[in-house]
Parts: sequence; structure tokens; C-alpha cells
Amino acid sequence: MRRSFRLLPLLAVVGCVPQAAPPPAPAPVPVAPPPAAPAPLARDWRDWPVTPGDWTYRRDARGTVAMFGPRGADAAMVLRCDAARRQMFVSFPGASATNATVRTSSVARVLPLTPTGGTPPYVAAALAPTDSVLDAMAFSRGRFAVEGVGATPLVAPAWAEIGRVVEDCRG
Repeated sequence: MRRSFRLLPLLAVVGCVPQAAPPPAPAPVPVAPPPAAPAPLARDWRDWPVTPGDWTYRRDARGTVAMFGPRGADAAMVLRCDAARRQMFVSFPGASATNATVRTSSVARVLPLTPTGGTPPYVAAALAPTDSVLDAMAFSRGRFAVEGVGATPLVAPAWAEIGRVVEDCRG
């Protein structure tokens, strides 16, 4: 019996020693929600939201250029007057030949686009400076749309930069 009393304090001490805690369960890996599907577009292109961005205008060695898109990013649309050739180019990001449909308040027109061979890759349509689609883009009521150059249509405001480049090319 004496021995059992001697072990009693030892058992009490062993019972007080904290047991090693099990390692914490790994934190669950957050799963990114799937990208939200774009809101369906209204039937009438004039009700589509305007693509974020602004028009800028500048002169360079080849002529004049108006670019549309977010500041600090590659242009979503470029209108260029090649002064030496007296030719207008309408360009969009892309690498393969395709068609783009331009919709304005007065006309809808399909433009065949071919790769420009530049970096980053763009596709472009060459137009005469007198082409009526250029006037339709410049004077469209508030906006015009371009379909077929991206996942969603490009809707650009009809600002003065468009007409300015076209008039530069007409001389």
C-alpha cells in the first residue's frame, strides 16, 4: 500500500502535463468564384453601355492618329491617317483576319480586317479618306458600335478626334 501512495503524486504530476496539441487543420483553400457572365445586351445597340476609355489625338511622322481605350493600356480602336498614302486605317487588337460590323446612327457596314503584322498584333481595314463610314462614325448620335473584334462589342463615343483625323487625311 505504501508503494501505491508513492506513485500517487507521480500520477498526479503526469496527469497535469499538457499533452501535445494535434497540428491545426490546414486552412481551406479559397475557391475563386467563376467569372460572372456578362449581362445580356439590349436588343438595340444604342442601349449598350459605352466601353470604358477616352479618345486621344496626336500627330506623328506618318500623319495623325486617334486612339480609343483606357489610359495606360493598348488602344481598343485606332483611326490613323497615313498622310503620304492619303489613306485611313481603322485598327483593333487581334491577330487573324476577320470582319467587323460598324453600327452608327445612320449606317451599318461590314469591314474586312487583315493583320497588320505589328506587336502587339492588330487587325485593320484600309479606307479612302472619303469613305462614308468615316463620316457616319464621326457624326453618329453620341456613339457607334463595332462588333466582331472581341468577346463583347466595342461601343465608342463619337468625339471630335474621329472627325479631326478624317479631315486631316482629306487635306
